[in-house]
Amino acid sequence: MSNGGLPGWLPEMVSVSSWSNDTYDLLYEIFRRDILTVRLTYRGHRVWFYPQSSENDKEDIFWHLTTREDRSVSQPERFPDLRRCERLPWITPMIRCCPDTGDDLLDWDHEEGDGAVKTYLWLHRLDFVVIMKKLRDGQRRLITSFHLDNQHQRDKMRRKYERRIR
Repeated sequence: MSNGGLPGWLPEMVSVSSWSNDTYDLLYEIFRRDILTVRLTYRGHRVWFYPQSSENDKEDIFWHLTTREDRSVSQPERFPDLRRCERLPWITPMIRCCPDTGDDLLDWDHEEGDGAVKTYLWLHRLDFVVIMKKLRDGQRRLITSFHLDNQHQRDKMRRKYERRIR
Protein backbone atom coordinates (compact mmCIF):
# COMPACT_ATOMS: atom_id res chain seq x y z
CA MET A 1 0.00 0.00 0.00
CA SER A 2 1.05 3.54 -0.65
CA ASN A 3 -0.84 6.78 -1.06
CA GLY A 4 -1.36 7.32 2.69
CA GLY A 5 -2.24 3.66 3.34
CA LEU A 6 -4.25 3.27 0.13
CA PRO A 7 -3.37 0.70 -2.53
CA GLY A 8 -1.31 2.31 -5.31
CA TRP A 9 -4.11 1.87 -7.87
CA LEU A 10 -6.62 3.79 -5.74
CA PRO A 11 -6.85 7.62 -5.92
CA GLU A 12 -7.05 9.87 -2.89
CA MET A 13 -10.43 10.56 -1.34
CA VAL A 14 -12.09 13.88 -2.11
CA SER A 15 -12.36 16.27 0.84
CA VAL A 16 -15.95 16.98 1.85
CA SER A 17 -15.29 17.98 5.46
CA SER A 18 -16.25 21.60 4.84
CA TRP A 19 -19.60 21.08 3.10
CA SER A 20 -20.87 24.02 1.06
CA ASN A 21 -23.36 24.75 -1.69
CA ASP A 22 -20.65 23.87 -4.21
CA THR A 23 -19.86 20.44 -2.79
CA TYR A 24 -22.46 18.62 -4.90
CA ASP A 25 -21.14 20.46 -7.98
CA LEU A 26 -17.61 19.21 -7.21
CA LEU A 27 -18.91 15.66 -6.67
CA TYR A 28 -20.95 15.77 -9.84
CA GLU A 29 -17.86 16.76 -11.83
CA ILE A 30 -16.06 13.70 -10.43
CA PHE A 31 -19.10 11.57 -11.30
CA ARG A 32 -19.17 12.97 -14.85
CA ARG A 33 -15.42 12.46 -15.33
CA ASP A 34 -15.20 8.96 -13.82
CA ILE A 35 -18.57 7.34 -14.48
CA LEU A 36 -20.96 9.25 -16.73
CA THR A 37 -18.69 9.97 -19.70
CA VAL A 38 -16.56 6.81 -19.76
CA ARG A 39 -17.19 3.28 -20.91
CA LEU A 40 -16.83 1.17 -17.80
CA THR A 41 -16.13 -2.54 -17.96
CA TYR A 42 -15.85 -5.17 -15.26
CA ARG A 43 -13.94 -8.31 -16.20
CA GLY A 44 -14.60 -7.58 -19.88
CA HIS A 45 -18.33 -6.89 -19.47
CA ARG A 46 -20.02 -3.52 -19.87
CA VAL A 47 -21.11 -1.67 -16.73
CA TRP A 48 -24.02 0.73 -17.13
CA PHE A 49 -26.76 2.46 -15.13
CA TYR A 50 -30.20 3.83 -15.80
CA PRO A 51 -29.74 7.37 -17.13
CA GLN A 52 -32.94 8.85 -15.64
CA SER A 53 -32.81 11.99 -13.55
CA SER A 54 -35.30 12.80 -10.88
CA GLU A 55 -33.69 15.57 -8.87
CA ASN A 56 -31.77 18.72 -9.78
CA ASP A 57 -31.03 17.43 -13.31
CA LYS A 58 -28.63 14.84 -11.92
CA GLU A 59 -28.88 11.13 -12.61
CA ASP A 60 -30.53 8.98 -9.93
CA ILE A 61 -27.39 6.85 -9.67
CA PHE A 62 -25.42 9.95 -8.64
CA TRP A 63 -27.69 10.32 -5.61
CA HIS A 64 -27.29 6.62 -4.76
CA LEU A 65 -23.51 7.07 -4.81
CA THR A 66 -23.45 10.21 -2.62
CA THR A 67 -26.45 10.06 -0.27
CA ARG A 68 -28.22 7.67 2.06
CA GLU A 69 -31.83 7.28 2.98
CA ASP A 70 -33.10 8.37 6.39
CA ARG A 71 -35.73 5.78 7.26
CA SER A 72 -36.36 7.18 10.74
CA VAL A 73 -38.85 9.73 9.38
CA SER A 74 -42.34 9.04 8.05
CA GLN A 75 -41.42 10.28 4.54
CA PRO A 76 -37.97 8.76 3.89
CA GLU A 77 -35.60 11.22 2.29
CA ARG A 78 -31.97 11.12 1.22
CA PHE A 79 -29.23 13.18 2.80
CA PRO A 80 -25.50 13.54 2.08
CA ASP A 81 -23.38 10.60 3.20
CA LEU A 82 -19.91 12.03 3.68
CA ARG A 83 -18.22 8.60 3.65
CA ARG A 84 -19.80 7.79 0.26
CA CYS A 85 -19.01 11.24 -1.10
CA GLU A 86 -15.34 11.24 -0.18
CA ARG A 87 -14.87 7.79 -1.75
CA LEU A 88 -16.65 8.60 -5.02
CA PRO A 89 -13.30 8.61 -6.93
CA TRP A 90 -12.73 4.99 -5.86
CA ILE A 91 -15.65 3.46 -7.77
CA THR A 92 -14.19 3.43 -11.28
CA PRO A 93 -10.76 2.07 -10.29
CA MET A 94 -12.43 -0.65 -8.22
CA ILE A 95 -14.50 -1.73 -11.22
CA ARG A 96 -11.71 -1.41 -13.80
CA CYS A 97 -8.82 -2.89 -11.81
CA CYS A 98 -10.63 -6.08 -10.87
CA PRO A 99 -9.17 -8.69 -10.58
CA ASP A 100 -5.66 -7.19 -10.72
CA THR A 101 -5.63 -5.69 -7.22
CA GLY A 102 -3.95 -8.43 -5.23
CA ASP A 103 -5.85 -9.17 -2.06
CA ASP A 104 -6.98 -5.57 -1.52
CA LEU A 105 -10.30 -6.08 -3.30
CA LEU A 106 -12.65 -9.03 -2.99
CA ASP A 107 -15.14 -9.48 -5.84
CA TRP A 108 -17.86 -12.08 -6.10
CA ASP A 109 -21.40 -12.82 -7.23
CA HIS A 110 -24.12 -13.49 -4.69
CA GLU A 111 -27.68 -14.69 -5.28
CA GLU A 112 -30.04 -12.51 -3.28
CA GLY A 113 -33.26 -13.70 -1.66
CA ASP A 114 -35.30 -12.48 -4.63
CA GLY A 115 -33.18 -14.53 -7.06
CA ALA A 116 -31.28 -11.54 -8.46
CA VAL A 117 -27.53 -12.01 -8.78
CA LYS A 118 -25.46 -9.09 -7.56
CA THR A 119 -21.75 -8.53 -7.95
CA TYR A 120 -19.97 -7.17 -4.90
CA LEU A 121 -16.61 -5.38 -4.97
CA TRP A 122 -15.39 -5.04 -1.40
CA LEU A 123 -12.33 -3.05 -0.47
CA HIS A 124 -12.41 -4.89 2.84
CA ARG A 125 -9.49 -3.25 4.66
CA LEU A 126 -10.98 0.17 3.89
CA ASP A 127 -14.64 -0.80 4.47
CA PHE A 128 -15.99 0.29 1.08
CA VAL A 129 -18.23 -1.69 -1.25
CA VAL A 130 -19.59 -1.25 -4.79
CA ILE A 131 -22.67 -3.25 -5.78
CA MET A 132 -23.79 -4.08 -9.32
CA LYS A 133 -26.62 -6.25 -10.61
CA LYS A 134 -25.40 -9.04 -12.89
CA LEU A 135 -27.43 -9.55 -16.06
CA ARG A 136 -27.77 -12.77 -18.04
CA ASP A 137 -25.36 -11.60 -20.75
CA GLY A 138 -22.65 -10.77 -18.19
CA GLN A 139 -23.21 -7.01 -18.23
CA ARG A 140 -23.50 -5.28 -14.87
CA ARG A 141 -25.82 -2.46 -13.82
CA LEU A 142 -24.28 -0.16 -11.23
CA ILE A 143 -26.61 0.04 -8.24
CA THR A 144 -24.78 1.76 -5.38
CA SER A 145 -21.67 2.05 -3.25
CA PHE A 146 -21.22 2.75 0.43
CA HIS A 147 -18.88 2.75 3.40
CA LEU A 148 -19.40 0.00 5.97
CA ASP A 149 -19.97 2.01 9.13
CA ASN A 150 -20.10 -0.71 11.76
CA GLN A 151 -19.24 -4.29 12.64
CA HIS A 152 -22.76 -5.54 11.87
CA GLN A 153 -22.39 -4.33 8.26
CA ARG A 154 -18.93 -5.91 7.99
CA ASP A 155 -20.26 -9.23 9.34
CA LYS A 156 -23.17 -9.13 6.88
CA MET A 157 -20.77 -8.49 3.98
CA ARG A 158 -18.50 -11.31 5.17
CA ARG A 159 -21.50 -13.71 5.21
CA LYS A 160 -22.39 -12.70 1.64
CA TYR A 161 -18.79 -13.38 0.65
CA GLU A 162 -18.89 -16.80 2.34
CA ARG A 163 -22.11 -17.66 0.43
CA ARG A 164 -20.77 -16.41 -2.90
CA ILE A 165 -21.65 -18.27 -6.08
CA ARG A 166 -18.49 -17.14 -7.91
